Amino acid sequence: MSSTQKDTIKVDLGGREVTVPKGGLYDRYRMDPDLEAIARDPRVSGVDFFRKLPKIKVDSPIGPTLTPNFYYTISTARLTMLAPSHAIRARLPEELSPLEVVPGLGLVSVMFFRYDVCDIDFYTEAAVGIAVKPARHGKLGLFDLVSGLKNEHLHSYVLALPVSTEIAQVRGHDGYGFPKWVTGLDVDIDNHRTTARVANDSGGVDLSLLANTPAQRAYVSGERVGSLTSYTTIDGAWHSTLNQTNVLSAGTTRSTSGITLQLGEGRMSDDLRSLKPKRTIQFDVMTEGQAALHMPVPTSVQSRSK
Repeated sequence: MSSTQKDTIKVDLGGREVTVPKGGLYDRYRMDPDLEAIARDPRVSGVDFFRKLPKIKVDSPIGPTLTPNFYYTISTARLTMLAPSHAIRARLPEELSPLEVVPGLGLVSVMFFRYDVCDIDFYTEAAVGIAVKPARHGKLGLFDLVSGLKNEHLHSYVLALPVSTEIAQVRGHDGYGFPKWVTGLDVDIDNHRTTARVANDSGGVDLSLLANTPAQRAYVSGERVGSLTSYTTIDGAWHSTLNQTNVLSAGTTRSTSGITLQLGEGRMSDDLRSLKPKRTIQFDVMTEGQAALHMPVPTSVQSRSK
């Protein structure tokens, strides 16, 4: 038996069998963590953020589960770009509308995530997303735009969301309705450099990033908590998913100096090209943070005007 086989076990998620690390957080706790034990992990700076978020048991397409999903140590990077609204609308369901900076120009993002310690164990993730108006919000307000650029209260529709592990793919696709698939995906973020590489089906480059990390500012836990609401459909019905982020160290730059985004061949690069991005206007990096990802809930949306 190989070392990989020895170090993993099989678990069932709504009739789908996936492998997880033997002795990892999912194997030990099945989404019901011992916060005191996790607090002793040297990679985790604290667990106070999670003490105020009690988990509840819910039924879901992946079977009964506890929500929210806790992410104890994460790092993220996001490139925000301007793109023509007509290209964005062509990729959005008719019920959603782009968040526009000015008439005719919306916001799209390429994002990378590294989850070092979380309820479903280590994995990496990348995304191509579109900033949208909150469902049934009405006309754009200045507050929506400013909050979006500050990463405080974002609403999005995701076109591509590759991940590096089976459990992340099954939970994200079957449980949340996200367009997830498993691929080779490397994300490394520290105070100096931010690098990421998403592989395509043949092992080549789908999309990659090489950049200098913006200067970071430290925050006390709970001082800066942002939210992201994502819209998906599950069995034909619209749902919204809330993700709360506890920022511990982050920085932003509007300079594109030292940033190289390479588009290769694959699903992510195809999705980004379809949005016809014009230029990057902001680069956000969080070298340390935490998150609570809630299970999706049904939501009402209204078709946009033609």
